[in-house]
Amino acid sequence: MLKSKTFVKKTRSGGVLKIVREHYLRDDIWCGSEVCKECKDEAPVLQEHACIESNLCSFPHYLIPDTNVVLHQIDILEDPLIRNVIILQIVLQEVRHRSAPVYKRIKDAIHEKEKHFYTFTNEHHRETFIEREQGETANDRNDRAIRVAAKWYTDHLAKKTNGGSLKVVLLTDDRANKEKAEQYGLVVYRCEEYIKSLIGNPELMDRLALQPDDQNEITGSKLLFPEHLPLSRIQSGIKNGMFLQGTFHANRDNYLEGKVFINREGEEINEVLLQGLQNLNRAVHQDVVAIELFPKERWVAPSSVVLQDDIESKSVLKPTGRVVGIIKRNWRPFCGMLSQSMIKEATRHLFTPADRRIPRIRIETRQAANLVRQRIMVAIDGWPKNSRYPNGHFVKNLGSAGDKETETEVLLLEHDVPHQPFSQAVLSFLPKMPWSITEEDLKVRADLRHLCVCSVDPPGCTDIDDTLHCRELENGNLEVGVHIADVSHFIRPGNALDQEAASRGTTVYLCGKRIDMVPELLSSNLCSLRSNVERLAFSCIWEMNHNAEILKAHFTKSIINSKASLTYAEAQMRIDDSTMKDDITKSLRGLNRLAKILKGRRIAKGALTLSSPEVRFHIDSETHDPIDMQSKELKETNSMVEEFMLLANISVAQKIYDEFSECALLRKHPSPPPSNYDILIKAAKSRDLNIHTDSAKALADSLNNATVENFPYFNTLLRILATRCMMQAVYFCSGMDSDFHHYGLASPIYTHFTSPIRRYADIIVHRLLAVAINADSTYPDLMDKHKQSALCNNLNYRHKMAQYAQRASVAFHTQLFFKNKGIINEEGFILFVRKNAIIILIPKFGLEGAVFFDNKDKPSPHLSFDSEGPTLREHTFRMFDKVKVTISLDASNIQHQRIRMALIEPVVCFCFLDFFLFYCETATA
Repeated sequence: MLKSKTFVKKTRSGGVLKIVREHYLRDDIWCGSEVCKECKDEAPVLQEHACIESNLCSFPHYLIPDTNVVLHQIDILEDPLIRNVIILQIVLQEVRHRSAPVYKRIKDAIHEKEKHFYTFTNEHHRETFIEREQGETANDRNDRAIRVAAKWYTDHLAKKTNGGSLKVVLLTDDRANKEKAEQYGLVVYRCEEYIKSLIGNPELMDRLALQPDDQNEITGSKLLFPEHLPLSRIQSGIKNGMFLQGTFHANRDNYLEGKVFINREGEEINEVLLQGLQNLNRAVHQDVVAIELFPKERWVAPSSVVLQDDIESKSVLKPTGRVVGIIKRNWRPFCGMLSQSMIKEATRHLFTPADRRIPRIRIETRQAANLVRQRIMVAIDGWPKNSRYPNGHFVKNLGSAGDKETETEVLLLEHDVPHQPFSQAVLSFLPKMPWSITEEDLKVRADLRHLCVCSVDPPGCTDIDDTLHCRELENGNLEVGVHIADVSHFIRPGNALDQEAASRGTTVYLCGKRIDMVPELLSSNLCSLRSNVERLAFSCIWEMNHNAEILKAHFTKSIINSKASLTYAEAQMRIDDSTMKDDITKSLRGLNRLAKILKGRRIAKGALTLSSPEVRFHIDSETHDPIDMQSKELKETNSMVEEFMLLANISVAQKIYDEFSECALLRKHPSPPPSNYDILIKAAKSRDLNIHTDSAKALADSLNNATVENFPYFNTLLRILATRCMMQAVYFCSGMDSDFHHYGLASPIYTHFTSPIRRYADIIVHRLLAVAINADSTYPDLMDKHKQSALCNNLNYRHKMAQYAQRASVAFHTQLFFKNKGIINEEGFILFVRKNAIIILIPKFGLEGAVFFDNKDKPSPHLSFDSEGPTLREHTFRMFDKVKVTISLDASNIQHQRIRMALIEPVVCFCFLDFFLFYCETATA
């Protein structure tokens, strides 16, 4: 059956356009139940014996949740107990429109076979499709469609079972919808009513999201916050300039303060300060909010935060305002710990999130005694205007606080790292084993198995992306090749494997654990360029003279056979050992010599050599605890590999841009604004040195010349500060931007080509390059600059969160290390001097933290201040002074453990250190 709607639409040019929409209805859409033998045409999803013990429903039944139940009670629906659920098409469409995260979760539940969730396309079934009636709202029409579908299922199942006991239960928390459903003769319950009826599963009650009526019952009558404006008034206010729209960022150190970053380009003000609970008005970190800007006479300065530099003076007033409404909530389930109420038999307790930027959340639970000292997940349900805290519900117990597996799970969840096992749908697109190179591969690829290629990687590396070779040609020139795993051969555009890799974006490396972007069969086997096995590769090959000048370059899909898988130390040993003269060693020496020339040329052009202290753990093979911790030592071979990876990335970037100027996926590193360099310039002046920042070349030359006699580590400290001044490097689509320059590398164009096993960006670049050399065919999304740009946004987000997760993992293992070591004495350097604190870097451990003196707000009686910095008795602290400290673990707060330090030299009466690990905040390559 075909239904059509015809209507006219006015165009921008003033014309009239006739639009006809056709809607097809069918009568062969099956119900999905085992009991139905008539309309079944594939494997049934819904079980015949759909039994669950309930005081309300003693009969077998299927559940049909309405849209709001799916949106608000997704934690309930995901529970293994809840099975045999019919998700109507209209419900799925509404959920997709209103919440992408919930839509993904319900889709995952539908794909989980053990759950027996079935999607019924009621909008295309002849007997369940309904037209919207005159005067009926879209929401009322959708509610009626849900009731009609539930009624159809009720009648259909009764007919197929001859009036048997199998029934359908509609779940809705809408009072009007429930009353109409009852009038319709349906079995209908509120979600809470149904969940309470389940026998022997009281823990499910904790997962119920509170409804607005329930939230009002557990809050006081006193108004604590202003009313949020309705969305219509917010939108008109933004349009006429009365309000500003932006993303709220809470202050990690001060819960009474936050900032709103204005999203709209061209705004004179791009950041607004918020202070005080009333002005924050229930905004939660990352919410999109509408704010009202105060007049200038009401502007204030940020609160005195110790980790701010003196340059950011308190006397500088910032644009200030207040939240008038919430445009979009960006709530997610939060990890943290329960603070059990002191009142006996209480069921309401406060949950403290691990993320200090998130407010405490009030939840109801009957299992508080069992959740003490456990890491749990909690979701926010709402924040009434008469409640000091948002209300939420218990989601999941993650395990004991302090346990390695639990803490790893927490940091992955908190940094939004996808780490669930790969689904069967994804795994189904892997090649069938045993796999081997085919005759067809040999026909279309360059056979480079005779070349003496080898890989150089960190110890224990199993996902080997790249190999190299260098050999002398008959004409006296050199042939240098970078051979990269051809991951795009195995991951084809648009399938489930490709979609999963695109979503994950990157492999995440934690201490002792790796979260793969692609399944292990690819990452550690078929795509890994291991030695003495034939592998598919994408090769970038140059002909060079002995001065590392490129004479020719070409790209080809290839077949290689690596002759050795070396570590950096093993490769360095070969280069340094003059007795070794085999082909692999000769190749390495040639590569190393050329790499030094290439690096010198890059630096001469203004490429920056930055620094950040990175640490390496030695893990006990039995307990898996860290037994030693030391800063990483870089060898010449690290630089050798880096130079040729950079060269390959630059060569490929130019090639794909030449071929596809509108849709090339590139990577840029923006120039920092001049104010970013203030702290670096100040640090250099403390030692009577000048830093010039007019260009990357000027900065590079200044850093190269910045040395202090008898202080060899000074230059490293300066480069650490310079790293902090940098902007974040990002992926972008060439057709959506005009600034391609990579500041840190001093390169006019750059991309990522060399790590497709662990970066999805590289897979896209491989596909573009393959099309450019006629080695593969294109597809629509590859040539769509808007879709490429959206993909880049996700990749930038995933890379940033992966960096944060890695640092959190290092921080946790550092705490484990000091927990087992007790108190350690170590030397460090003062990085910054504050009003009441000094920031110390411990190079050996990559630790950085603030040592406070007596009181955060008042100077110590032993501390005086002058232009140089705080003076302790007769000692003046200056940037980069060497100090000696004791280091130990403070585990008094199990959720927020921290490293404490005390100064040994010079002696201080009282101080402590808030610890964090410092790593490069920017990914310059």
